[in-house]
Amino acid sequence: MLLELSGLSENAIALDIASGTGDIPKLISQKFPSSHIHVTDINESMLTLGKERSINENFYQNCSFALASGEKLPYQDQMFDLVTIGFGLRNFTDKQAGLREMKRVLRPGGILLILEFSKPTNSLFSKIYDWYSFNVIPRLGSLFVDDADSYKYLAESIRMHPAQEELKLMVIEAGFEKCKFYNLVNGVVAIHQAN
Repeated sequence: MLLELSGLSENAIALDIASGTGDIPKLISQKFPSSHIHVTDINESMLTLGKERSINENFYQNCSFALASGEKLPYQDQMFDLVTIGFGLRNFTDKQAGLREMKRVLRPGGILLILEFSKPTNSLFSKIYDWYSFNVIPRLGSLFVDDADSYKYLAESIRMHPAQEELKLMVIEAGFEKCKFYNLVNGVVAIHQAN
């Protein structure tokens, strides 16, 4: 669904922020083989993993890589047809600064897509999800990778992230004219689309 909302066509120039292992650049490369994706992450180890994956899975020819913060992007104004961020915005120190940077580098008519954990829309499901997130996931993290704290942080960072309507308002405050969101999995994940 993400790329269906992108408005991309061939020869597009995209930016993926907080790219991690490169899931979104891979999708863009597969669907739009003549596109070019600027891949960024603030974490050098994650950027290296994404670069290695792009080589191993043969989509590196569509990508360029930069160690960069989403809150201070090293790109010209109005450079990209599409700006994406998947599961990274909740980790920004200053989300509003990051959103303003996304607006700055996006061309007029371009699309911003934010894929992020969000707030469940069903109250019963929300209670079950909270219990699972705070009780089961950290224990699994402890059991399988001996790191319960990282998985506890994951659950906490998700809860602290703005809900769908609040993030929509933040996107509009950053200068985007239109913003809508699409809930997935009862709102556990949402895609915000703006231009």
